[in-house]
Amino acid sequence: MIDFRYHLVSLISVFLALAVGIILGAGPLQGAIGETLTEQVDALRAERTDLRTELDSTQTALDGDERFIEAVGTQIVPGSLEGDRVAVVQLADVSEDTQEGVLAQLETAGASVVSTTVLTDAWTDTADESSRETVADGLRANLGDDAPEDDDAGTTLGTALALALTGSEGGGPGRSAQATDLEAQLERFGFVEPGDDQTEAAQAVLLLVGAAGQPQETADGATEEAEPAPDTWTAVTRAVQQVSGAAVLAGPTEDPGDVVQAVREDEEIAAEVTTVSGIGRLTGRITVPLAIAARLDGTVGQYGLEEDATAVLPPAPAGAGPE
Repeated sequence: MIDFRYHLVSLISVFLALAVGIILGAGPLQGAIGETLTEQVDALRAERTDLRTELDSTQTALDGDERFIEAVGTQIVPGSLEGDRVAVVQLADVSEDTQEGVLAQLETAGASVVSTTVLTDAWTDTADESSRETVADGLRANLGDDAPEDDDAGTTLGTALALALTGSEGGGPGRSAQATDLEAQLERFGFVEPGDDQTEAAQAVLLLVGAAGQPQETADGATEEAEPAPDTWTAVTRAVQQVSGAAVLAGPTEDPGDVVQAVREDEEIAAEVTTVSGIGRLTGRITVPLAIAARLDGTVGQYGLEEDATAVLPPAPAGAGPE
């Protein structure tokens, strides 16, 4: 049984240890400890100064690169899409700055943006799976010879979307009755939010995709990490390419889970669809109209700064650039 003497000995040992620590700290070890701490603080300050200098130097270089890219863009982008009709489709959430930046470059290129369409959550929400199947089955009869061979809902809806954007009357710029009817059905069933009324058929389709895994607000007001939907958007992208013949997929990230990377990893789709990454930066935005122009000329490319992409701008079409 532990008695009072045991506790007394323990307390005495603790106080002795404290006393020894105080004596040593105030005596022979005081200088050594102080010098060590001073040296560590000085080293951290020097490291911080070096990092700040390196950061400032890097930022200066990036600012210089940005000015150079902007100057190059003003030489090769204007006129690259002169007279070409482009439909812009927003897949999921795309930041307003990114969308405006891309549209500004299309305007500089001389493109006629005939429509700006936003695809809703009905394309990817698991709760709408049955609805997607039903709508896709109903639309197949209106797709004619362009109806896909498989019964995948995403492919069927993507085909309907492409025909709605690019379907023309007699090969001219005017939209066909089929195109306007398909657009009306997609809007009625809640799959698209169209912008201004489209009066002309698009010659090329630009698909803009947002960052993968962005937080989304739930019904109870909480937020949760959104799962990327590369399979759905890949099917849509492929369908749009097969119908339009000139689809370009562009996104702001180099995230391995995003749709751009999913398309690039599928060799069959990558052989037909042009992709552009990094459109959150000026380099990517300048690349977009040039990539569309190249795709209209029959050239497929994967443009960006990743290992599996081409880190240079697509060739500017003949006649592009300031007059």
